[in-house]
Formats: sequence, C-alpha cells, structure tokens
Amino acid sequence: MATLLRSKLSNVATSVSNKSQAKMSGMFARMGFQAATDEEAVGFAHCDDLDMEHRQGLQMDILKSEGSDEGAEPPLEGDIHYQRDGTGPLPPSASKEGAVCSELSGQGKPKITAWEAGWNVTNAIQGMFVLGLPYAILHGGYLGLFLIIFAAVVCCYTGKILIACLYEENEDGEIVRVRDSYVDIANACCAPRFPTLGGRVVNVAQIIELVMTCILYVVVSGNLMYNSFPNLPVSQKSWSIIATAVLLPCAFLKNLKAVSKFSLLCTLAHFVINILVIAYCLSRARDWAWDKVKFYIDVKKFPISIGIIVFSYTSQIFLPSLEGNMQNPKEFHCMMNWTHIAACILKGLFALVAYLTWADETKEVITDNLPSTIRAVVNIFLVAKALLSYPLPFFAAVEVLERSLFQDGNRAFFPNCYGGDGRLKSWGLTLRCALVVFTLLMAIYVPHFALLMGLTGSLTGAGLCFLLPSLFHLKLLWRKLLWHHVFFDVAIFVIGGICSVSGFIHSLEGLIEAFRTNAED
Repeated sequence: MATLLRSKLSNVATSVSNKSQAKMSGMFARMGFQAATDEEAVGFAHCDDLDMEHRQGLQMDILKSEGSDEGAEPPLEGDIHYQRDGTGPLPPSASKEGAVCSELSGQGKPKITAWEAGWNVTNAIQGMFVLGLPYAILHGGYLGLFLIIFAAVVCCYTGKILIACLYEENEDGEIVRVRDSYVDIANACCAPRFPTLGGRVVNVAQIIELVMTCILYVVVSGNLMYNSFPNLPVSQKSWSIIATAVLLPCAFLKNLKAVSKFSLLCTLAHFVINILVIAYCLSRARDWAWDKVKFYIDVKKFPISIGIIVFSYTSQIFLPSLEGNMQNPKEFHCMMNWTHIAACILKGLFALVAYLTWADETKEVITDNLPSTIRAVVNIFLVAKALLSYPLPFFAAVEVLERSLFQDGNRAFFPNCYGGDGRLKSWGLTLRCALVVFTLLMAIYVPHFALLMGLTGSLTGAGLCFLLPSLFHLKLLWRKLLWHHVFFDVAIFVIGGICSVSGFIHSLEGLIEAFRTNAED
C-alpha cells in the first residue's frame, strides 16, 4: 500500500511538474513577445510571477486531494474525449487539474479591457525608437512620410490576419481558438513534414530582435550621454562601458518584479519628453525649412530608413498573447485600428516637425539637436528610461536561450543551468554575463543607432510584421479567403520582401564600413 501511494504521488507530482513547465513555456513566450519592443511585457510578466507563486502554493493541495481519492476507480481510456476548444468532457483526474488551471488562468491572470490592450500596443509602437524617425525623413522626404502611413496600415492589417490564423472552424461550424502563439501558427504551417521548423525560425528571429534591442539601448545610452556632456573627457565608447557596468546586475535577475515598478513612470516620462521636443519645434515654426522636404530619396540611405520605420511598428510577436488575454476578443480589430491610426498621426507629426526644425542638421537621435541648456536634462531622462528598459528584452532573450539550450528535456544541448534548489549554476551565470558583454562589444564597435535600427527592422521586423503573417494567412486559410485578401497578402509579401532585402543589404554595408572605421581607430 505504501509503495502504491508513493507511486501515485510521484505520478501526480510529475503531471503537475509537466503542466507547470508547459505554462512556464507559454509565460516566456509571452514575455518574449512583449519585451522585444519596450515596456509592453511588464503587466503580463507581473501576472506570470503571481501565477507561478500561486501554482507553487497549490501543488501540495493537489497532492493531498489526489491522495484522498485513492479508492476511486480510474477512468477508462475510451471514455476520455479531448477537444482543443475545451468543450469536451474531462476525466475525473483531469477535471481536478483543469479546475486548478482554470483558477490560475481566470484569477491569477485577470483579463484586460480593450483600452488596456491598446495601452500595451501603444507602448510597443510608440517607444523611444521613435526618436530615429526624423532621421528617416532626412533621407526619404515626403516618401518617408508616406512610408510611415503605409507601414501603419500594413502592420495593422498583418496583426489582424495573424490573429485570424489562431482560429479554425470546428465540426459544428463554430470559430474556435486552436492556437495560442506565433510559434504555434508557424509550426502549424510547417506540419506535418517539419512540425517544429516554423517555431524554430520564429524563435531565432525573436532572439535576434531581443538582443538587437538590448544593443540599441546601450548604443543610445552612450550616444545621449556623450552629446549631453561634450566637454567631459569621456568618449562615447567609455559612456557605453559605464552604461553596461550599470546593467551588469541584470545577469542575476530572477524575475521582473523590481523592474515592472518603474515601467509606467518610464513610459509617462517618455511621452513628456516627446511633448517637450514637439513644443520646442513649434516655438521655432517661423524658421521651418519647408523647402528642404523633397520628393527625391537618397538611394543609398533610404532603404535604411525603411528598416527604421518598420522597426518602430513591431508588435506582432506579442499580439496572440494580448488577444488571448482580452475580456472581449471581438474588440481586437477596433483596438488595432485606433492604436495604429494614433501612432501614424503622432509619428508623422513628430518626424515632420522635428525635421522641419533642423532640416539637414537632423541627427540620428533627434534629442541631440536640442540646445545644450535642455539637451542634458532630456537626455538623462532618456538614458534612465533606456537602462530601465534593457532588462525586459534581456530577460526574455535569456529565458528563450536557457529553455532551448539547457532546459528542453532530452533535446537540451547542455545540462540544466539551475540546481535542485533553484539557484543559478556557474554556466548559466556565464551565459548571462556573456550576453551583457556581447551587447557592449556590439555597441562599442558599431555605435550607430540608425544603422542598427535599420538592420533589425529590415531583418526581423519586416519578417515578423510583413512576410510571415501574410505567408501564414495564405497557407492556413487560403480556401476561405476572398480574392482581395489573397491580393493583399501576396502584395505585402512581395513588397515586404523587396524592402527587407534592400534595407538589409544597405544596412549591412553601412555596418561593415562603420566596423572597419572603428577597428582602424
């Protein structure tokens, strides 16, 4: 009897552990989706932390309740029916565990309203990388303004069709949600021959975007500090090293609770800074150089501007999680419309007004054009925001790497980086420190905000926002699509592919040239 009891408890514990790992994978996927762009992951990260604590507290209760049902008969295998939409009957053991999962998903993770979802999307597409948009107008003129509008329309459309790929029609003709994430959609498109290939491609793109975002934060921190205090005998590289020294404790992060407390403050501070910049530009409206805005483009540098604009709209990677957490998912389309319309108007006005103020003197980070009297104050706030935003994409990238390299069951390449007591082992800490140092080295050797932003937007931004959503939409739902949807998807795929390749090539050439110049110096 004792042996049977221990065996049953062991099986239940294994089941609970497997469910915890599955939910943790979903947690990190959601965190990765949102941390890629700025503070949009904080609310969900906080809910996930509460969920983890709640789940750990309930584990013993599950074991006790399972132990009390020892005399109950197990369900017959033929009586177990499972449907992905959750409508099928559950066996007694599964219903108990399902009740716990339902409690966790319902109470531990409260649903959000359309306005709260819109706030997350706004944080994603109106982050501090908007500061590079006037530089895109410098090389694109009115075509750059058109591209800001065009990118908003396309990203809004691809966000909607990406969510459409989460749903399918069941036997009763009802539309049900059968997938939960971008990775699930990618895997469904590559099944049955390569059931995990699509997910791996999306994960690689996600890691690249997260790491490049971390590098951009270090670059912009060094750039802003150097231009704020030009009289100090400290170079931009030295400022980047100082910023990285401040960020080194990120290697010891276990959760984002401490960081999430500052998120809202940083976001509000950024909006205030944007308003200050626009107010200063409006004060110089009499001197605006309308004649400098042309219809011609700089053939060599405009493709880089495309990447900058696309990168500023990236939000698709976390939209499936966001839509799944909404109280009324039917409001998702309306939310996407007003958030992207607002972003389009604000970005276009910000970029145009800033360029009209400084014209050919427009710099990669527009705050560097401000007078020295207010530049230092504004830049210090931006540096603080960048440093506090760094842990979000860094933590998400680390968790994806740790899960795939150290914790992916039998497919892991290395031993688990966490001990039995939950402490981080030496090789896990080495991975985190190496990632921080890598972002520093990239920021030192390629300290060009616009080039890095253009490269990231052309490579991962265009892929995740333009190419993959349209391709997945055609692959999964082509039989139900109207002709104009097919036309839009094909057009977006072709145009996105051309812009992506062109922007990537020109950004890469610029980075190689900058790398050689810095190596010679």
